[in-house]
Amino acid sequence: MGSRNTRERVLAAAGRLFRLQGYAGTGLKQIVSESGAPYGSIYHFFPNGKEQLAHEVIRTSGPEYGRLVLMLLNSRADPLAALEFAFRQAAEDLAGTDYADACPIATIALEVANTSETLRVATAEVFADWVDGATAWFGRFVPGDEQAKMLAFAMISMLEGAFVLSRAARSTDPLLAAGKAIVDLTGNVMRQSNVSGRP
Repeated sequence: MGSRNTRERVLAAAGRLFRLQGYAGTGLKQIVSESGAPYGSIYHFFPNGKEQLAHEVIRTSGPEYGRLVLMLLNSRADPLAALEFAFRQAAEDLAGTDYADACPIATIALEVANTSETLRVATAEVFADWVDGATAWFGRFVPGDEQAKMLAFAMISMLEGAFVLSRAARSTDPLLAAGKAIVDLTGNVMRQSNVSGRP
């Protein structure tokens, strides 16, 4: 039980630090300090070091974040209201961390895409899973897998891009604008498909 708790503390601390200051900007000593774990525990649980630790952070936090987004989307019966709510909540959460704590996967993906094939593949797999989950969600409201997947790609791209712009500008405006854009796009697709959304 103690070993499991130590491993989970290390993963939680690493995930938080990667989100806040990036993969390259986070050292193993800082992860140890934040987690309160013995330094040797890093190589006990992750013998290949920082890259293996980051891979495990991606593998565990990616699905958690994907489930969070779907939970927000499923909290409203109307899909357009759900999308608006999800982006508004993302904006509020980001502002609540003083624009420091955004997507746990994109922060790593931006840094390692050309330097670590292991981590690039891991982040690509997480994004693919998010697209699959969002495609299934949109598929409840628009006909055809192609339309649903297009909206899934658009939503995730808008969300991730807006996180970057909001952090740089220290403003929720990009996230709120992205939310309005995906609502408008989804509404247009639903109307063209004669699917009723909002009354």
